[in-house]
Amino acid sequence: MTYGTHLAVDLEKITENARRVTELCAAHGIEVLGVTKGFSAQPEIVSAMLRGGIEKLADARLENVIRLRRHGFTQHVTLLRIPMLSQAKRVVEYCDCSLNSEIEVIRALSAAALEQGKRHDIILMIEVGDLREGVVPSAAAGLLRQALPLKGVRVVGIGTNMGCFGGILPTQRNLGFLAYMADALSAIAGEPFAVVSGGGTSSLVVAKEGHMPPAVNQVRVGEAILLGTDSTNGQSLDWLNQDAFQLRAEIVEQNRKPTVPIGEVGLDAFGNQPVFEDKGIRRRAIIALGRQDVPLDGVSPCDPGVRIMGASSDHMILDIEDSSYGYRVGDMIDLRLNYKGMLRACSSKYIPHVYLP
Repeated sequence: MTYGTHLAVDLEKITENARRVTELCAAHGIEVLGVTKGFSAQPEIVSAMLRGGIEKLADARLENVIRLRRHGFTQHVTLLRIPMLSQAKRVVEYCDCSLNSEIEVIRALSAAALEQGKRHDIILMIEVGDLREGVVPSAAAGLLRQALPLKGVRVVGIGTNMGCFGGILPTQRNLGFLAYMADALSAIAGEPFAVVSGGGTSSLVVAKEGHMPPAVNQVRVGEAILLGTDSTNGQSLDWLNQDAFQLRAEIVEQNRKPTVPIGEVGLDAFGNQPVFEDKGIRRRAIIALGRQDVPLDGVSPCDPGVRIMGASSDHMILDIEDSSYGYRVGDMIDLRLNYKGMLRACSSKYIPHVYLP
């Protein structure tokens, strides 16, 4: 069957990555939440993660969680993005747990849980340096004391985020501080917390090196399972597969053209002043893919003889002069995806998914 431009997803490699991640973490007493936001919670990929040993799921988008439920997934789901006050009722309806840092939202979740006859678990997010979500440590005790008496919600633990905004790497020191906070706040709660959630994929490096503080017993992992990479540390994880996702784009034009446009230069379609290096006449290809589908810095050609020259909304121009392969119109060019590229490609309604095997 001919698919045209499509995203090829190797489900077996995702299952294998999930298995390796869960086995590593289990050896250190760490639970893994399988994060589904990177691929818009496609049911086939979720199932592949579950086959690899993932037992609990997490997503930042309530729409994705609703999709999971409507496809029959009954697993425990944690909402990763701080809940919107306006969505408190739906958060309680569809999610088992959520990450929180605002008492007003926690009160709304409490009211919604009582109304629905449920108990909703919450994890209080603590700021340890990345400066995204989370209360500063000095305010954590006050937030906990306000949350504990609320009916309908249960504070099951604390957590933190790293690497997503400030690029702060998880270390034995800042994770150790999180463990210290868990101990201090547990004394206020009157019992040990069930969950100390220590970040995401980037925390796997700390775990693999054996430096994870014993109190940290949960990580939220998406990128490592899906791509076998760790963007925050800028590395591929050599113990995981890196090619479970591959974007395959069809060539719609193949020609020889100058490398510098002819005429008076203005701005391109995105308001940028283009700059070109004159390399003479070279063979190039246009593929059926554009910035509406993926960011330019989110993809890279698998063929070392192919170079991305640029893209408009719907066309990506490639220099194929140095390729040893004789590309023709209708052929496919394979592109690697980083996390940014995967996130956008999986969100594009114009790119069909083809699942392997």
